Amino acid sequence: MANLINLEAVNKSFGVKPLLDNISLGVQEGERIGVVGLNGGGKTTLLEVLTGIEEPDSGRVSRVGGLRMAVVTQRGVLPEGATVGEVVLAGLAEDQQTDGVAEHEWASNPRIRSVVEGIGIADLGMDTPVTNLSGGERRRTALAAALVRDLDLLVLDEPTNHLDVEGVQWLAEHLLSRRSALVVVTHDRWFLDTVATRTWEVQGGKVETYEGGYNDWIFARAERVRQADASEARRQNLARKELAWLRRGAPARTSKPRYRIEAAEALIADVPAPRDSVQLASFARKRLGRVVIELEDATLATPDGRELVQDLTWRLAPGERVGLVGVNGSGKTTLLRALAGEVEPQSGKRIQGKTVKIGWLRQELDDLPLEMRVLEAVQDVAMRTTLGDKEISAGQLAERLGFTPAKQRTPVRDLSGGERRRLQLTRILMSEPNVLLLDEPTNDLDIDTLQQLEDLLDGWPGTMVVISHDRYLIERICDTTWALFGDAKLTNLPGGITEYLKKRSALAAGKSAPAKSAPAPANGTSTANPTAPATDSAAYRAARKELAKLERSIEKLSEREAKLHTAFAEAATDPDKLISLGAELKQVQAEKETAEERWLELADNA
Repeated sequence: MANLINLEAVNKSFGVKPLLDNISLGVQEGERIGVVGLNGGGKTTLLEVLTGIEEPDSGRVSRVGGLRMAVVTQRGVLPEGATVGEVVLAGLAEDQQTDGVAEHEWASNPRIRSVVEGIGIADLGMDTPVTNLSGGERRRTALAAALVRDLDLLVLDEPTNHLDVEGVQWLAEHLLSRRSALVVVTHDRWFLDTVATRTWEVQGGKVETYEGGYNDWIFARAERVRQADASEARRQNLARKELAWLRRGAPARTSKPRYRIEAAEALIADVPAPRDSVQLASFARKRLGRVVIELEDATLATPDGRELVQDLTWRLAPGERVGLVGVNGSGKTTLLRALAGEVEPQSGKRIQGKTVKIGWLRQELDDLPLEMRVLEAVQDVAMRTTLGDKEISAGQLAERLGFTPAKQRTPVRDLSGGERRRLQLTRILMSEPNVLLLDEPTNDLDIDTLQQLEDLLDGWPGTMVVISHDRYLIERICDTTWALFGDAKLTNLPGGITEYLKKRSALAAGKSAPAKSAPAPANGTSTANPTAPATDSAAYRAARKELAKLERSIEKLSEREAKLHTAFAEAATDPDKLISLGAELKQVQAEKETAEERWLELADNA
């Protein structure tokens, strides 16, 4: 494969902080790279240097001649005075070297029509002026403008922001069906695991490279932390706990050989389950009593009279953990506001238990004391709090959610959007609520902070309702999933997000009966991937047979390698034997490496 872009010894700093320190890496044809790291760690800077938006302070960036590339940043800058249709089709006209693309031309092109419909541009209206769009609508318009083009490389910065669960799945399937290379910054772990063939972790000015997506990256991090010194013990436990949850779920989606999976199993053998649901529910009943929040025969409507739910009776139980999903505009936030008591039902009633104390995380960030410092803002709520059976201080909780002791002295007004979101969460948890209502809690949070949040919520004893487009979060911290399909009903989904997407697909196809849920594919990729082989083909069966043979070979070679290492130790005083053992070990390792490479090649195509 040819290299599209190369970075050689690149350095880039802002102020005194080096974000990229002597970085050398490249993007090859057809490669799909996920970029992860802490907020402010240099991910966006890496993308901007890679694409030429920013010049490096030193080093060299080379790009193949005639490279067709599109970049979608978080800035959402669109040409003023243009319409949605003009922005979406501008790049297409440029590719075709014409002044414009007529409606009958793009409307008859199934690929372009799929993008316009899949990304929700059709709902905005192609004739709508971009000046009338919200920030999220501008991002979707810019994304559609890149996706309609036939390119060598797509560079996307947080493309799943402002997309619902269905939109995230559509985008993943679309990217899998393209031939173009991809570099994408994302905090959506399901999306990362589905799309990426390689992961770059930007940390401390360096970029670590890992094969595979989120699951493989977590495994590699857990291994790296396991071998680190004792000061990294806490981070090790978080990585191992996350890996344990991934391996316990529906068939694990790792793309590693079996011997690597066995290594992962050994690594997590002593990790307890993320939570004891029975024990937490029992504790929650003691804190909440029998009545939590109930809606009886409730009808909720928009200000213009459109009914969102009708005659809804919903009783939240002590310790219940609910994930709430639905398309944008279906009424999820309105239902959450009704549970919080901020919105009165048009009919019916709301009942709240006497001991209920609600913690409500809104999407807005307008409830923070900007004049205080971070630690003061947390201590303003409480000096100490109890999480599960442990009491911790305000500073300790702030540190668990990513605020180092130095960062805790920062004025709130100087925090970024993601840091303000974390502070908002910290203040809510400090108030010791026994009912949590979380509206898109993953917005602006990086993956490390998401893991910290999930670790806190794993052992949180109370009732929880979560609205999120992050499939991993819903599957990880919620026990049941409910959905709003726009039919004025709240529907329980025993099959979770997979069942939701099946039903949405059935509704879109005009089917009268909802589709039955099916288990997710073992490798985590979408079943709609057009490149997936038919399982009954002769080539597929031959590939699976060879995979099994390679796994047995790798296992035998690993055993032989271990015996040779033992023999080395025993022959420490025999130079001749050491030379003989060294030659044999080198040969075994070469055979093993060849077998592993062939395994990975077959696994990618099988």
